[in-house]
This record gives sequence, C-alpha cells and structure tokens, in this order.
Amino acid sequence: MKRLQNTRSWVWVAWISAALAGSGSAHAEAPLWSDAEDVPLPAGAQSVAPKNDDTPLFQRPGARDARRGTAVSASRLPIYSAFRGIGCSGRWLEVGPYAWVCSDQVDYSSDPPDPSPVYPQPGVAGRPNDGLPYRYFFAGANGAYGYSSFLHAGDEAPESSLEKGWAVAIVEERTKGGDTWGRTTRNQWINMTELGAARSFPFHGHTFKMGEKLATVPSKDSSFEGGVGWVVSERASTFASAKSNAKVTGFRVRFSEVSLESRAIEGKAVFFKISGEDAWLRGADLAVPTQSVRPKEAGDHERWIDVDLATQTLVAFEGDTPAFATLVSTGRGAQGTETATPKGVHRIWAKLFTTAMDNLEREDAAHYYSIDEVPWVQFFNKGVALHGAFWHRNFGHVQSHGCVNLAPIDAQMLFTWTTPNLPGGWTAALPAPVDRGTVVRVR
Repeated sequence: MKRLQNTRSWVWVAWISAALAGSGSAHAEAPLWSDAEDVPLPAGAQSVAPKNDDTPLFQRPGARDARRGTAVSASRLPIYSAFRGIGCSGRWLEVGPYAWVCSDQVDYSSDPPDPSPVYPQPGVAGRPNDGLPYRYFFAGANGAYGYSSFLHAGDEAPESSLEKGWAVAIVEERTKGGDTWGRTTRNQWINMTELGAARSFPFHGHTFKMGEKLATVPSKDSSFEGGVGWVVSERASTFASAKSNAKVTGFRVRFSEVSLESRAIEGKAVFFKISGEDAWLRGADLAVPTQSVRPKEAGDHERWIDVDLATQTLVAFEGDTPAFATLVSTGRGAQGTETATPKGVHRIWAKLFTTAMDNLEREDAAHYYSIDEVPWVQFFNKGVALHGAFWHRNFGHVQSHGCVNLAPIDAQMLFTWTTPNLPGGWTAALPAPVDRGTVVRVR
C-alpha cells in the first residue's frame, strides 16, 4: 500500500529545485506577429487549450530553463504571436506577458480566452466566500483509505492511506451501498465516514481607509496617533484606566478587532484605550501592527509586505501607506533553524494557486503531516511561503514549520494583491521583467 502522492506537487518540486539551484483575445485567423512564410493558424482559432493540467509556460521561445508558470487543461489562453523555434516541433505560441507554450502541448480552440481564473474561487458559482477553494477534510482517528476506482472502492485492498489528521480536498461525492464516497483532487475515493470536515473561519484583517494610520512602536518618547489591533488572548479584560490594579469593566474575546486612540506605559506594561470608549486593554492581550521604515528594495509607490515576528502581524503597504493588516502565524523555531521564518528582505519568486505540503520524506521526523491543496501559496525565500492555513486558528501566535500562515480569506486577498499576477487560466506564475515579485520583509 502506498501513501498518497500529489502529481502537481512533484511537478513543482522539480521546478522549485531548479530555481533554487540557480538561486485580450487574438485575431481569429492570425496572431499579431508571426513568420510571414509560415502556414497560417487554423481558421477561427481564438485561443489555445492546454492538453494537460500544469502545462508549462516559458519566458521565451525555446527557453525551457526559464519557467514562467503553468496553465490547466480547462483554460483557454489567448494567442498573441507564433514563431518556429528550438525545443518545439510545432510553433511557439505567445499566450501572455513573457509567456510562451509549445503548440505540441495545446489544442487550438474557437472559444474566446479566459478573462478570469478557471480554478475554484470562493464566493463564485455557489462556493462560500470563506477563502477556501475546495471542501477540505481531515482523516479521522483511525486514518483513511483511498481507492482509485469508485466501482471497487471498499471491496478490494486500498491503494493508498492517510494517517490521522492528514488533510485532503474533496471535489466530488457519490453514494454506493448506503455509504457516501468522496473523490480527492488526486482521484482517490475515500469513505466519507473516515473523514472530518474542516470548518470555515470567518476572520479577516483590516483594510485601511484614506488617512488611517498604524500605531507607532511603543516607547516613553513616542507619540500615538491611533492604530488598530486584535485580541489574541482567549478573553481579555477591559479596565477603567491604564493601571494594573484598575477596575475591570468588561472583556473582549479572541480575534476581536479594536480601534485604538491612545496608549499609556506603566512600568513595563503597555495599555491601549479603545476608541470612543472609557475602556483600556493590556498590550499583552493584543497584537498591534506598527508603522515601519520601507526597505530600500521597495520603490516609493511600490507594493510591499512587512511581516513582524514580534507582534505576529502582517502589513501590506503601498509605498509608506498601509493598505491592509492582519494576524499571522510564523515559524516556531529560533532564527537559523529549519522551523524559523528567516528575517530579511526578499521578493516573491513563485505563486501557486495550491500545492501539497508534507514532510513524508523526512526519516527523522517525530510526527508526519500531509496537507493537500494548501491554498494561495507565495514563495519568497526558498521553500518559505505566505499561504492560507485551514488546519489551525492560532493566528497571532507562532505556529508554523517556517512559513507565514494566514487565515484563508486574508491569504486569498493577498494572493490577488501581490505580483507576479496570475492571468486567466494560469495556476502558477514566476516573475518576469515586466512582472516582478512583490517585496516581502521579515523583521
């Protein structure tokens, strides 16, 4: 019996390893540019349809060492140019900015190009707007078994297995013999009684309005002009004044967002006053993102991301202006270890709609984990990424194996906000000269 293996993840493992080592519609009959003496494209061809999922796209014709992204078979990609070149027995077709595909790997189509993503979108076509592109499930206490054939599921020996807590994405359900079976994205059929559903998590961060500010770093000499924060204790008491022995007036529950109007420091304790209320909260019960100096790698008006390990918060900036802030969970290891989120200034070097994450190849692992279709993945430092996390709700505290975990709604929003962009039909993108990766600073 074999453990589940994700074909898409192995495709990207190869691409990522290689990268680390080197660390509108077209005209109906002809593209905008082509070889004058060549055979015209098929009449009526408006787009091309990849023959397989994860069809590779390249930055230049014949440049198979310069990856640009992948597209799915359900997509329809525009045709801008067509040229003969090395590495393709047919023609190289330009299907996007710095994006070329060999015609051997696509079929011509009379359909118009896709104007938007074709992968599952939360809030579209009846899906809940919870940031999760699939319905996710965890293997139960006794694990779960997978079968490649629905017809023989449960009647023959299983072909794969999941251990307790491993996660899969279910894309189809059928009933047989009174039991409901679910098909995963790996085309394995699992009895739904062996799985427990992952629940949606409605938390999302704060979008800043014009003129709204972040808090300044607490000090006796710094002024305070307001800010925003979130309760990260299970239950945080509110006080009548900024003193440790002040009268308790109420409480706020975890993940509550609070607008802050003033700050007071008493010894080593910091207190924040809730805007419009005679109530103070202890700084120890809050995660408060703070304004920081823009790194030189980010331009005056460029979008960039600031991850603060001390407060476990993330702020998305446009130049020096905050656009969005939220809670995160970063690596629980000390700097320099495998489970740390490494400090420094980086750029996003790969974006994937989803990918599998596991440690099944680690022979020294004390605990094995496997999560299918981790959503909204943005690699910025080797294998360290920003991504959505549906398997825990510990945001505002360290938790991960090194990546920056976000609530799914926040991860989806950030995925669409950063670069490189994912045009319609793409499931992954790497930067290009006209589409650089967004700066990510970890401090």
